Amino acid sequence: MAGPDGAIDHLIALMAKLPGLGPRSARRAVLHMIRKRALLLIPLADALSEVARTARTCVNCGNVATADLCAICSDDRRQNGTLCVVEEVGDLWAMERAGAFKGRYHVLGGTLSALEDRGPEDLGLSHLAERIVAEQVSEVILALNATVDGQTTAHYIAGLLEDGVTVTSLAQGVPVGGELDYLDDGTISAALKARKSI
Repeated sequence: MAGPDGAIDHLIALMAKLPGLGPRSARRAVLHMIRKRALLLIPLADALSEVARTARTCVNCGNVATADLCAICSDDRRQNGTLCVVEEVGDLWAMERAGAFKGRYHVLGGTLSALEDRGPEDLGLSHLAERIVAEQVSEVILALNATVDGQTTAHYIAGLLEDGVTVTSLAQGVPVGGELDYLDDGTISAALKARKSI
């Protein structure tokens, strides 16, 4: 019995590398897209090409955008003195989905980790400190994952910040070991509203 040809097989192999998709799911997705070529496959190929050409990291916060500054950093209404620090872009997107936060973000790109040999200089914490001064930030919300590395990073950042800057963290609703990207919008909203001083 013949399987897919080379180009289709290559597409399936690439799709199978995506998070949450294995070989079987990738085959089903590719077959579905081929059947809906005009509705799905061609627009998806165009969108992938556009994003591959234009996507970049926001020079200010670390979000993913198609311009040097993302839409959040470009929005003057969001410069309200509150900065939410997250580990990864997916965490920023999760916070935005919840719709509860109207300030700006800072993406660390990870956490302090002795096992992965990742120190403060690898997280660009000097850039974070510069932003806090330049943007006249009065509150820093540490929305880091409730893991050992996340909590270690939160305490390290809290120790770096000067007096006059309130440092808070997400509270109830975020389980120990939980990651923001996997939480529902209501849980994120409740945790943001119930933040506490560190």
